[in-house]
Amino acid sequence: MPAKPVGAPTRGTTNPNRLRRMDRWIAATQAARLRRAEPAPVSVDLGYGAAPWTAVELLERLRAVRADARVVGIEIDPARVAAAVPYERPGLAFAHGGFEVPLPDGVRPTLIRAANVLRQYDEGEVAAVWARLCGRLAPDGLLVEGTCDEIGRRHVWVALGPAGPRTVTFATRLGSLERPSDLAERLPKALIHRNVPGERVHTFLTDFDRAWAAAAPFAALGARQRWIRAVRALRDGGWPLADGPTRWRQGEITVRWEALAPEGWPGR
Repeated sequence: MPAKPVGAPTRGTTNPNRLRRMDRWIAATQAARLRRAEPAPVSVDLGYGAAPWTAVELLERLRAVRADARVVGIEIDPARVAAAVPYERPGLAFAHGGFEVPLPDGVRPTLIRAANVLRQYDEGEVAAVWARLCGRLAPDGLLVEGTCDEIGRRHVWVALGPAGPRTVTFATRLGSLERPSDLAERLPKALIHRNVPGERVHTFLTDFDRAWAAAAPFAALGARQRWIRAVRALRDGGWPLADGPTRWRQGEITVRWEALAPEGWPGR
């Protein structure tokens, strides 16, 4: 491991329950992976910020799936680590580090969650950071990297395995949504500058807005029914979705990465 942590400090902005949508998705979709992990799975909350709320909450949510789950919060700012140490308890620890993901005894995490970490980096740096983090994963591990607003109403994240990106998930509080493209401001760094004509993510959000407008009559039944109708129209129109109605009802839609991968992205 490098002696000096790799990366730069974030602004540290954090709020209780801010990452609930990402956590809910992880707990629901990765339950089988977490249950079969041996030994007890270790998850990393990378760049948790000025307060340790998100690491504490991640442990609670993962332990609803597996009682012996463990979480390590990793921060590049040593003062934030010192402030978090009083919150340590069995299964929850905090460590000083960065993208090298320092864990004792060569442990490889089952999950690395990196929320609101890469927004300050250049787009050209993202692929290398992803590769570095994926290289630290257990063979069946998952990296979840994305961005949300300050209170967690809108969130977009990429899920990656050791071999690279797999899916992109859009999640929102439906009652606050005017149109699906409102989520564009929360696109991860790999996609946020690609929301322009000619790029796939722009085409996807344009199609989503059209489907949402066409589903307006269903608004009388509630925003959830309108969302489900719009998402179903996207699926029927050929967009390769990786989820179904159970997740759609949560205000989510998950799309295969290759359908949204930017022009010039490695492997496209």
